[in-house]
Amino acid sequence: MPSTLETITHPALHPLRHGFFTRRGGASSGIFQGLNCGTGSSDQTEAVTVNRSRVADAMAVPPEGLVGVHQVHSPDVVTVTAPLTEPVKADALVTSARGLALTVLTADCQPVLFADIDAHVIGAAHAGWRGALSGVLEATVDAMLALGARRDRIRAVIGPSISQRAYEVGPEFVDTFLADDPGNSRYFAQGNSDRAMFSLQSYSRDRLRAAGIAEATWTGHCTYSDAGRFYSYRRSQQDRQADYGRLISAIRL
Repeated sequence: MPSTLETITHPALHPLRHGFFTRRGGASSGIFQGLNCGTGSSDQTEAVTVNRSRVADAMAVPPEGLVGVHQVHSPDVVTVTAPLTEPVKADALVTSARGLALTVLTADCQPVLFADIDAHVIGAAHAGWRGALSGVLEATVDAMLALGARRDRIRAVIGPSISQRAYEVGPEFVDTFLADDPGNSRYFAQGNSDRAMFSLQSYSRDRLRAAGIAEATWTGHCTYSDAGRFYSYRRSQQDRQADYGRLISAIRL
């Protein structure tokens, strides 16, 4: 991989080529400084194109081999066999095709990379709280099973995302999760006044483990707390910035 890019990898996904890319090593400037790969941002198109080309090189695919979807915080999954020629609204992708790098964009939400190495089936999911609550992680597992994967061989790694110490939420947010399952109270810690601190990663890991997969883990990186390495939607809002960059995560066979 180009030495200017920084990627976070995890042993659970080795030997597959994969990476949770940080913002380091990109062509964007200003509030987007670094490797902003969000085509939907207000960043200069030329800079985003350069950034995505660098990621494609790192993943050893042509630029069109970076396959992603129009993310809408849904539980919807797309099975891909070739580069997508038109935008598709969904929040996860799976494939058994070689030469495609499945990608998701995040800036506090969870990027989750999946693999059944023996079956040659991979997946990538964008899982914020809405997607996780509505079942995008389990739907990704199910879509992998349809391609020949086995639950007891699937490994999932949650990448850089906002951690509990930074994820302050209001009582209505808590009520939404408790209405779905009163046991979800264990994912909240007391914050200031009526606020609570939510552990999105613990919630998601437990849902993945309940789905019966072999391994579910988190890299341990908080996007909010490390501005030098990660973009953060929440941090951009608190700093009253006009926009924010998007991190990219990718996996390929």
